[in-house]
Amino acid sequence: MGSSGSFPLDLVLFGMIAAFLVLRLRSILGRRTGYERPPEGQMPVPPNAAPRSVPEGHVIDGVAEPVAPAASARPLPDPVSPAGQALTRMRRTAPDFDPARFLDGAEAAFRIIVAAFAAGDRARLRSLLADDTYQAFESAIGAREAAGETQRTEIRAIGSATVDTADLRGSIADLTVRFVSDQVNVTLGSDGNPVAGADAVTEITDLWTFERDLTSPDPTWRLVAARSA
Repeated sequence: MGSSGSFPLDLVLFGMIAAFLVLRLRSILGRRTGYERPPEGQMPVPPNAAPRSVPEGHVIDGVAEPVAPAASARPLPDPVSPAGQALTRMRRTAPDFDPARFLDGAEAAFRIIVAAFAAGDRARLRSLLADDTYQAFESAIGAREAAGETQRTEIRAIGSATVDTADLRGSIADLTVRFVSDQVNVTLGSDGNPVAGADAVTEITDLWTFERDLTSPDPTWRLVAARSA
């Protein structure tokens, strides 16, 4: 969901905080648990993923960005809706904020983080994740390695990347992006045989929430919650 090393500053530098604790790392990333920031005083509750089977521009950190979907696949919220009104307030707070370009960067970041998690690429994840979520990713990768398992993930297509909800609290912006993607995910045991997933295309819907202080000189949008829809 750029040039080598970072996202274009006028798009987004995604510090990807995302989400895949040890509890259910068995769907989009083989076995995955969504990490969702809970209300004050509550612990995060893992969501249940229910995928169903179904029959690149800039370069970011060495990975070519995909061509953006057609406009019809990436509509913005109605300006009179709560999300649309929040986007309007965001543009007033930060005139350079462009929701469409934000979605371009979000899609590129989605592709990179999913691939890095599957590969166990800690160095890349470390550069993209905030501390707390990096720990969640690292824990999940460590558990997979301890079990002698490896993960193969291919994003075949991203059908849509749209703003699901938006909120502005003072200068703090939250944007939740709904990604619908076709993926192949297989977890292999130490003997090379599949232990989860299948070598078949599956449609996955994810909700990732990014946060940024629009008045900060730091252009980084950080992923603060992720779950499967």
